[in-house]
Amino acid sequence: MTRIPPAALFGLFFTGLYFFMAIFAPWIAPYSMTQIVGGVWEPWSSEHWIGTDNIGRDLMTRMIYGGRTTIFIATMATIISFTTGSILGFTAAVIGGWIDQVLSRFVDLVMSIPTLIFALVVLSVMPVTLPILILVMGLLDSTRVYRLARAVAVDINVMDFVEAAKLRGEGRIWIIFREILPNALSPLVAEMGLRFIFAVLFVSTLSFLGLGVQPPNADWGGIVKENKDGIVYGIPAALVPAVAIATLAISVNLVADWVLNRTTSLKGGRG
Repeated sequence: MTRIPPAALFGLFFTGLYFFMAIFAPWIAPYSMTQIVGGVWEPWSSEHWIGTDNIGRDLMTRMIYGGRTTIFIATMATIISFTTGSILGFTAAVIGGWIDQVLSRFVDLVMSIPTLIFALVVLSVMPVTLPILILVMGLLDSTRVYRLARAVAVDINVMDFVEAAKLRGEGRIWIIFREILPNALSPLVAEMGLRFIFAVLFVSTLSFLGLGVQPPNADWGGIVKENKDGIVYGIPAALVPAVAIATLAISVNLVADWVLNRTTSLKGGRG
């Protein structure tokens, strides 16, 4: 039985812990998300383990519900970006020709605009709801996935086992999903961890700027914004979500690196 490295165990523990808290937030959180339970920026105590926020809400409760919102948005945006980007990238590589050129030039055009500015412009003229936020983040991030998926698929598409499948008369859908996709999993899995963390940072940035998750809902970026003034007075409430974001980023990347080391499908291709 293969032993799991300590770094991967660390990543699995904290990643699992955050996802567990996100899934079971209503049963774990000691208070309601919007309930005022004390004074402003009270220190930690037996009733409030990490204190209260800028209007007296339990910070632990806000962190649990904020993690639930942040992880949900980042997960859904990552699924959309990888589904869209991978399928379009594989399709462009397999079909080639003018379809490849049109898709690639369109992606280059979108990528030439800074992602944050693009998102701010779109969200400033549209209602900022969770579905809109997830869709905007997922589609913008799919351009990065497209470039990776296409680059990997172009190399795999000229391999012998793919040429053999074409000679057998297999269709493009078969080639994409049965020949290219299994052999492209390693770089995609590694990139998925990075894209998920980018989504966490992206939604947190949007919330900090006021165009992300809207009150009274909580997310980690919004909690930083709500409590940022306390830093001047030595109140650590704004630093707690920052530590959570950093811990999640490190943990997910450690897990992604471990999975990458175990999935070596590109080494030698399919037999």
